[in-house]
Amino acid sequence: MEGKSSVKLLGAFQSPFSNRVQIALNLKSVDYEYLEQTFDSKSELLLKSNPVHKKIPVMIHDDKPICESLIIIQYIDEQWTSGPTILPTEAYDRALARFWAAYLDDKLFPCLFEYCITEPEEEKPTKFERVREGLALLEEAFMKTSKGKTFFGGENIGLLDISFGSFLGLLKTGEKMMNVKILEESTTPNLVAWADCFLSHQAVKGVVPETDVLVELAKKLKPMEKSHPKN
Repeated sequence: MEGKSSVKLLGAFQSPFSNRVQIALNLKSVDYEYLEQTFDSKSELLLKSNPVHKKIPVMIHDDKPICESLIIIQYIDEQWTSGPTILPTEAYDRALARFWAAYLDDKLFPCLFEYCITEPEEEKPTKFERVREGLALLEEAFMKTSKGKTFFGGENIGLLDISFGSFLGLLKTGEKMMNVKILEESTTPNLVAWADCFLSHQAVKGVVPETDVLVELAKKLKPMEKSHPKN
C-alpha cells in the first residue's frame, strides 16, 4: 500500500463521481485519506484545490490537486503502474473506452437523472425510453469491448466499468423509487450479469452506497435541490 499521507480524496459518499476515484484507488491498492465534503457548504480546501469548478471529486497527490473524475482515474492508472491496468493497452481500445465514458457523462447519465427527478408523469415515458435506448447502445458496446469476458475491460475492471458502475447506485435507486426495471434481463442481459459481477468485486464493495441509503437521501431532497450533480 502506498503512503497514506501522500494521497487525499475530497468527495461525498453519495457522489458516483467520487465513487469512481475510490474504486480506481482500491484497484491499484493505493492507501488514501478520505475527506467527506458536503454539497451545501464547500470547504476551504475544496475551493483552494478546485478554484475553477469548485466541485468534487478532487484528488490531492503530494500536495498537487487533480480534478474531474475521468481525468483523475487516468492519472491514477499512469501514476501507479503496479496492479491491474485501468485503461486498455491498445490505442484503439483506449479510444473506445474514453468515447463511451464521455457518452455516459454527456448523454446517458443526464437522461437517467432527468427521468428520476421529472415530476410531470406524462413526460416520464419519453425520458424512460431515452434511458432504455442508451442502455441498448451500452449492451452492444459491452459485447464488443469485453471480448467475451466478464467486464467491459475484459478479465479486469477497466475505465468503462468504473464509469458506468458508479451510476448503478442511482440506477437502482430510480428502479426502487419508481417501481420500474431499468436494467432488464430481456433487453440487456449482458449488462445485468455485468452489474452483479461489478458490485461484488472487492474494489467496489463498500464504495457504491446501498440502494436503501440513497432512497432515504433522495426523499429528503427538495425539488430545488435536485440539480445535476455532475463532477
